[in-house]
Amino acid sequence: MSSASKARLSQLSEQLVKPREDPGTFEDIPRIPTIAGESNGPRVSGKVIIVTGTNSPLGIGRAAAHQYARNGAKAIFICDYRTDHLETHKREINSLYPAVDVQARQVDAGDEADVEKVVNEVLEKYGRLDIFFANAGISITTKSVLDSSADDFMKVMKTNALSVFLAVKHGARGMLKTSKDKPHPGGSIIGTASSAGMRSNAGATDYSASKAAVISIMQTTCYQLAGTGIRCNAICPGVIETGMTSMMYQAARARGTERKIGQLNPLMRGAVADEVARVALFLGSDEASYVNGQAWAVCGGLTAGHPFVPGKLA
Repeated sequence: MSSASKARLSQLSEQLVKPREDPGTFEDIPRIPTIAGESNGPRVSGKVIIVTGTNSPLGIGRAAAHQYARNGAKAIFICDYRTDHLETHKREINSLYPAVDVQARQVDAGDEADVEKVVNEVLEKYGRLDIFFANAGISITTKSVLDSSADDFMKVMKTNALSVFLAVKHGARGMLKTSKDKPHPGGSIIGTASSAGMRSNAGATDYSASKAAVISIMQTTCYQLAGTGIRCNAICPGVIETGMTSMMYQAARARGTERKIGQLNPLMRGAVADEVARVALFLGSDEASYVNGQAWAVCGGLTAGHPFVPGKLA
């Protein structure tokens, strides 16, 4: 067998290497076959995780790190370009989940050297990488395309889209690494996109384009990683109260109009970061073992229909 053939075999997922076990029967009918493990325990037990965009106290990244810690992660690297809250987040998670090894790192998610460095550190320290939640994102302008700058456009693309490409490039490399504790390759790469990447009028042109790119990156790379057991999915939040949207929420509260936020979706409300984090938890876990290449909307139903003005349907 050639070295190339051996390399391909070593990169096959457990599901492709090992035949599925016969679940047996109950009386005269077969028991239900399963791929994932038990769903009544910690969902990411023993997994090593990288989360970018974790500095914001209101952010999805921080909330996701808590969900991963609560669900039995072995180690979580919380990363952000800004670091003013990272050590506080680390202390909080340690106080709640002392068994989890939390590492705070300054990482520019759109810089290849930074992403490569943190993945290498994870592999040197733990010999494995299981989940990479590429959550870093910015929004610079709400201007018309006629008044926007090319520099701003590229800054947004670098942080929002290039960062996800780098997470796949280096994260997948880490997830292909096997060991005694992880005999087969596999893992989950999750990119934070947006409802703005699925529909227009949910963000500026640069932001929307970057989030559409995240969806495309997840869809194309899941095929390039075919057979490895590495899943690539995008989360598409709608109106969520995060650091990015906090000014809108503060202004609405000052005017007494907070209840109008999210009124165009069927749930008629905005969301909190934990509601998105729970989807990131699911997609990172083996519970999502057959979810791959998808743009998972977490938007209260906003992207399910066409916009309308309440009370003026006819």
